[in-house]
Amino acid sequence: MKVRCSQIGKLMTNPRSKGELFSQTTKTYIQELVLRDKYGIQKEFSSRYTDKGNEVEDKSIELCNNVLDLGFLWKNEDYFENDYITGTPDVNTENVLLDVKSSWDATTFPFFESELPNKDYFYQLQGYMWLTGKEKSLLCYCLINTPPLIVEDEIRREHWKLHLIDEDLHLREHVLKKHNFDHIPMEKRIRVYEVEKDEQVIETLKEKIELAREYYEMLMKVL
Repeated sequence: MKVRCSQIGKLMTNPRSKGELFSQTTKTYIQELVLRDKYGIQKEFSSRYTDKGNEVEDKSIELCNNVLDLGFLWKNEDYFENDYITGTPDVNTENVLLDVKSSWDATTFPFFESELPNKDYFYQLQGYMWLTGKEKSLLCYCLINTPPLIVEDEIRREHWKLHLIDEDLHLREHVLKKHNFDHIPMEKRIRVYEVEKDEQVIETLKEKIELAREYYEMLMKVL
């Protein structure tokens, strides 16, 4: 059993009680791995938020190139793994390890947060640094215009919520405006958080994965 970097945060959540070995989040994650590996039962997850993130990833990297003075950045396609974890960081050049997170809209973009808003991303970057040998990494939130097809889906969704049969042009304009950020300066549409490698976090992760493997093997035998 190996853990994808994007899922490390599920192992690092603390249980509510000191007497418990795992949090419910951790147990649920391991149980899902067991069902996947034993019976091929896998929960399919997709949402308009992840759809947008996937579609605009290249544009987010392009924004990083245009705003940040880091040398030329390009999409990484290399897959990494060690004895514990696996992952494919978005950018992994000789000098830069970087992951992009594309915000759904301006209300979910961290305009004012001085510290990394999501702890799961901290753990994800720890994993990438462990895999690549980098000592520092960057998490870049990017505010990119929502692709037209997703915007059209949002317009239909809003009409359905309001039980509208005919198209409301004012509603269309409202949704279009909500998903276009050309009026915001380019340098204001990116927030960068630096994360340094933490060896203690990595050691803790190793211990948690070893314990998770014991639980995983136990479930595999009894299922």
